[in-house]
Amino acid sequence: MEIDGSLYPDQDPPTELRTLGDRIDYLHRMCAAWDFGILPDAATIGDVRGPGWRDAVDRCRFLTSPSYHLLREWHGLERLAFLGSVPSRISSDPSLEHV
Repeated sequence: MEIDGSLYPDQDPPTELRTLGDRIDYLHRMCAAWDFGILPDAATIGDVRGPGWRDAVDRCRFLTSPSYHLLREWHGLERLAFLGSVPSRISSDPSLEHV
């Protein structure tokens, strides 16, 4: 897996994600960026959707992130309560039903 170094502005990016904690940290960073409109590339999405990431996705528990809840859905994990806020302009978007 190619690690997106831009997700680590506070430290040198790791060369590999060896531990469960490393994977959880990566998921948290990736979802936080994604929630602000910085989309991961297709290869990264393909990687984190793989079965080797299921446990990290389940244990991450980033309940305020819409992107995290999407990852849970892709992995077939149980739905958890979304603890984030939905901007009011989204609920009035006429294209919302098509998303």
